[in-house]
Amino acid sequence: MQLPDEAISYEYQAALIPASEEWTPVAELRSRHFLNPVRLRDLGGRLIQIRSQVAAERDLQQVPPEMQPLDAAFMDFPQKLLDQQRRKNEDSILGRLLARATKLKEQSDRVVVLGIGGSYLGSRALFEALKSSYHNELPAKNRLEAPRIYFEGNNFDNDVMQELLDMLQENCVDPERREERWSVIIISKSGGTLETAVAYRVLHRDAVEYYGNRSERLKQLFVPITGPTSKLRDVVKAEGYADEDIFTIPDRIGGRYSVFTPAGLLPAAVMGLDVRALLQGAAAMTRRFLEEPFERNPVLQYAAVNFLMAEEMAKPIRVLSIWSKKLEALGMWHDQLLAESLGKQGRGPTPLTFVATRDLHSRGQQQQEGARDKFINNLVVRTPRTPPIMVQMADRNEDELNAISRKGYPDLTDAALRGTNQAYSEAARPTADLIVPTLSEHTMGQLMQMLMLATVVEGRLMGINPYGQPGVEAYKRNMKGLLKGEKDGKPG
Repeated sequence: MQLPDEAISYEYQAALIPASEEWTPVAELRSRHFLNPVRLRDLGGRLIQIRSQVAAERDLQQVPPEMQPLDAAFMDFPQKLLDQQRRKNEDSILGRLLARATKLKEQSDRVVVLGIGGSYLGSRALFEALKSSYHNELPAKNRLEAPRIYFEGNNFDNDVMQELLDMLQENCVDPERREERWSVIIISKSGGTLETAVAYRVLHRDAVEYYGNRSERLKQLFVPITGPTSKLRDVVKAEGYADEDIFTIPDRIGGRYSVFTPAGLLPAAVMGLDVRALLQGAAAMTRRFLEEPFERNPVLQYAAVNFLMAEEMAKPIRVLSIWSKKLEALGMWHDQLLAESLGKQGRGPTPLTFVATRDLHSRGQQQQEGARDKFINNLVVRTPRTPPIMVQMADRNEDELNAISRKGYPDLTDAALRGTNQAYSEAARPTADLIVPTLSEHTMGQLMQMLMLATVVEGRLMGINPYGQPGVEAYKRNMKGLLKGEKDGKPG
């Protein structure tokens, strides 16, 4: 159980109509664009019903056709992995995963993670949040022997793929030297996603040329993570992989909900992250969701406030305003989570990631004075992991910074956040703050699980299925048909 100062929180009071506010033009605008606290209270009973429904969905053994797909197993999976490791130690999924991560770190200095969408966005979010922003440029000892990490298999950019191949060929000349060996983690639940499958074939061809066609290193350095049945599983088994060489994404966990399965955990372990702390944070958030009342339940709070803003206050643009550059990839992960889960049946909020203060100089004008179709959630890291960098006093003061000497970067960020929120409030632009105490494996576990759970709750409030992504299949079908010489995705 996390200590109170480790728990994330959602502070949404600034999005509510102020009590007993005297009439002014701005007050009138707030009454039209901020939430009425009564409406939020009225939703309380429905929220408890939805929580019970979502909790019950975890345990369904037989899923009725009208409820499919139902990928609800992600909720309990973190705790199940922890419990299984306590019982089986190295024979558990987590034990096997940690052992394989150790071997990859020992055997190679560069790891390419192949995947698209939920198969890579989660691990990239963890990498950027918790590792040095210049990780790949650091000497091995400063990386604590963790390999350099690269992400590919998420597009068809010819030049970018060639640049990756060139980099590997330039830096990896002698396969007998650990610092010149590279490895691949390929992640695809279905195994049929073309971007990832093509990238795997390209890199596997280069690996055959580098390590040798009969080299045992090919199986040692290429680790597949896929569904129980998939094209990828068929491919690697044909190449001689045993079942224990393949990591599995469980059937009832969809790609965008899979960050706490091997899809996210194996890359995280290779990076040198504490995967147990990630799982403990996620499991703690699930308990809060299931047990805590609305007043202490960030999942229910976040789902309710955002649902009402989108559905009743005509604010379909949902801005995740991130006050730490290290969480920009988390914003990309959240964009996919929200868009694929709730963008259905002609409905659903449109997610938009915004990095402050950087994007205040590009999109800030629109959010301050543009169309009133946006709700802003500030994602705030309260305490940096490193000591504050201070503004120094200088003999010359043409830049007029001496007035803020002895202030640190955290002070500047806090002033910018408070000043921005004040400006939005004065213009009747509602905001709320999602507070993360500091960036750690435990808080990232909480945060990502909270956002997944809140997305499911919001989907159920909307009356749509938050699982599955039927709209994505249309482009895949047409693309494959065109590549095979078919017209409009159909045989010509």
